[in-house]
Amino acid sequence: DFIEKPNQSFLACALIAHHATSLGDTLASELGILAKSQPILITSWKKVPPGTNGGVTAVGMGFSALGGLIIGAGAAIMDMLSGLSVNLVSFALFGLVCGTLGSVIDSAFGATLQVTHFDRDKKLIIQPGKESSRADSLKISGRDVLSNVQVNIISIFLSSTIGAMIGPSFFK
Repeated sequence: DFIEKPNQSFLACALIAHHATSLGDTLASELGILAKSQPILITSWKKVPPGTNGGVTAVGMGFSALGGLIIGAGAAIMDMLSGLSVNLVSFALFGLVCGTLGSVIDSAFGATLQVTHFDRDKKLIIQPGKESSRADSLKISGRDVLSNVQVNIISIFLSSTIGAMIGPSFFK
């Protein structure tokens, strides 16, 4: 209830957005590889090898949405079990939006501030460091500014903040 308990409500929305982003991004990364289509870089829409930071597919984005939906529905069920009156659809939709948005934010930061190298001989993405300095590696995208953990922290912080701000429009 944003009118009677605004601070708690904003915090609850931020928490749901945090978990929706985390699960959405994890499912997109781990299950998005099931996509038959080649990923595209979210910043340029050019095809990139699977595993490229910032590479997205429709299947991966679908899993992001599913992860958010699971978190939103789970939060609603927890509240119902606690005796609160909730609108399951509002919770699920909020989680879906936050999971998808969080993955888009994560992909945008990954594509621009997290370097991706491709080993031409092995035909796979390699980690930054000694392997990526070899002559047979090709820089696919990004700058070597942030690690994957740092990208995750920033995207979760931003999506949690946005979730707290848009929460009132879902829970009137």
